[in-house]
Amino acid sequence: MNIPNKITISRIFLIPLFMIIMLVDFNWGNVTLLGAEMPVSHLIGALIFIFAATTDWVDGYYARKFNQVTNLGKFLDPLADKLLVSAALIILVELQMAPSWLVIIIISREFAITGLRLVLAGSGEVHAAAMLGKIKMWMQIVAISALLLHNIFFTMFNIPFDMIALYIAAFFTVWSGVDYFIKNWGAFRDSK
Repeated sequence: MNIPNKITISRIFLIPLFMIIMLVDFNWGNVTLLGAEMPVSHLIGALIFIFAATTDWVDGYYARKFNQVTNLGKFLDPLADKLLVSAALIILVELQMAPSWLVIIIISREFAITGLRLVLAGSGEVHAAAMLGKIKMWMQIVAISALLLHNIFFTMFNIPFDMIALYIAAFFTVWSGVDYFIKNWGAFRDSK
């Protein structure tokens, strides 16, 4: 197993730690940063999430730079992204920090694309993420980070950046999903 794939697997292993920090009441108190008050556990959870999300860029960069792109990496990388994003979004719903209907739309798209990837893999095709999918992923990371950090940089200006970012992420999520299905519709058309 090469280094990019090890980085991807480490991202998957960070998800349970992130979940424990966010969901277990450690009673560490609150912290106020730039006018936003949040539980210390949310700050720590946000930092873990941001670190894990950043490894997505690191493993991709390393794989391309050193010509270590593999089919395993093409499979594991989007899976790790979907697991991380889904866990964070479900936790945000649990904490009543994100609307469930919007999270359902985002997660439903992820399941649909995963299903399509399985169909494509069954026919011997493995597709790396397209640019629209990468934009979608980074918009989701920005939105989730802003929500986890209680809109830290925009609270003092009374701008709901976290929710605006979540709606933008949902838009790109739907758009990239429709685009992916249109580009790969042949997998269904040619099936018997």
